[in-house]
Amino acid sequence: MIWILYILGAFLCGSLPFSVWLGKLFLRVDVRRYGDGNPGATNVFRAGNRIVGLLALILDVSKAAAPVGLAYVSLGVRGLPMFLIAMAPILGHAFSPFLGFRGGKALATALGVWIGLTVWKASLPAAIGALIGLALFTAPGWAVMLALVVVLVSLLAWMPDGLLLLVWAGELLILAWTHRADLRQRPRLRTWITKITAR
Repeated sequence: MIWILYILGAFLCGSLPFSVWLGKLFLRVDVRRYGDGNPGATNVFRAGNRIVGLLALILDVSKAAAPVGLAYVSLGVRGLPMFLIAMAPILGHAFSPFLGFRGGKALATALGVWIGLTVWKASLPAAIGALIGLALFTAPGWAVMLALVVVLVSLLAWMPDGLLLLVWAGELLILAWTHRADLRQRPRLRTWITKITAR
């Protein structure tokens, strides 16, 4: 019973729309009116304030890293309860009850889950993979998929743990859903790559 409450708590943490709140508090704007309409940290940056955007990014990562890390490291939770706890913040962000269950794409929150579970061992490859993907592809969704591939390779090489692989599969499904508009398009390389290959 206590794990059900913890799962609900992790979901609640993930559902906190820090980007929307910070945008209204400091910028006096609804960040969902910028960019792709996503209530995430990227659109806080697009709204014109890097400091507030960085704060929103840190909070979006932390709202997953904190409950997941507490359960996994401090309380030693494993198995199905840990899997559900790991998924809860991501689902909370993607389907936030504070926003009428219309949340964000949950990328920063997904990164926070890996920080909570592995500190840097999976989160660092994820961040590097995402940056490479953003440099290569025009659609962010394909950059996310590349980041997940890099995470999978890292897990298989250094941490072939069944729980971590299950969390990876869960993240793949959720992030594929939240980025489905991008993934409906064929992956397109950025112009600087096409110019190089055309030479």
